[in-house]
Amino acid sequence: MQDQDLGLYREALDTFAHLLERAKQSEDVEPTAMTLSTLGKNGRPSARTVLLKAFDERGFVFYTNFESHKGRQIASNPQAALLFLWKHLDNIIQARIEGTVEPVTADEADTYFASRPRESQIGAWASKQSATLDSRETFDQQIAFYEKKFEGIDVPRPPHWSGFRVVPEMIEFWYGAEFRLHERQCYERVNGEWTKRMLFP
Repeated sequence: MQDQDLGLYREALDTFAHLLERAKQSEDVEPTAMTLSTLGKNGRPSARTVLLKAFDERGFVFYTNFESHKGRQIASNPQAALLFLWKHLDNIIQARIEGTVEPVTADEADTYFASRPRESQIGAWASKQSATLDSRETFDQQIAFYEKKFEGIDVPRPPHWSGFRVVPEMIEFWYGAEFRLHERQCYERVNGEWTKRMLFP
C-alpha cells in the first residue's frame, strides 16, 4: 500500500477517533454502541447492537460468544457492517464501516476477558447465547453452578468466547444538516488502494 493511500486510511481513522471522543464528552449514554449487521446462510440480514472495545489500523474489535447467532453467521460469511449513530453532537453524525471479519488473537481475548467484572466472566460461561432458554430459573442455576465452580480462583476465558475484528474496506461519515443538505465523506479501498470521495446526500 502506498504511503498516500495509507494516509487516507489514517485520515479516516483519525476522523473516527475525533468523533468518538466528542461523543464520549457528549450526552450519549453509550457512545461506543454500534449496530452490527451480518448475513445468514439464507441471505437474510441480521442486526444487533454491540459495543466497540478497541480500534486501530488493524480494524474495529468487539467480543462475543462464538456460538451465538452472530458468531455462527460470521463463521459462515465473514463480512459485516457497523453503524455508529451519535445524536448529541452539534448535528447528528453517523459513521458506517464495512469490511471483512477475522478473529482476534488468543492473547488479545485473554487480556480483555481478564479486565471484565467477575460477574460478566461468570455470565460468559453460564449463557448459551442465542440458544432457547426454558426459564429464567435455568439461567440462574447455571450462574450459581459456575460461581461455585470458580469460587476462590480466577475465572478462565471460555473456549467459545473471544473477539472479532472488522477490517475496513469502506468508512463513511455522514454529517446531518437541515433540509437534508447533509455531507457525506466516503473512504473506500478500491483495488487495494484507499480512495476518498464525497457523496450526494
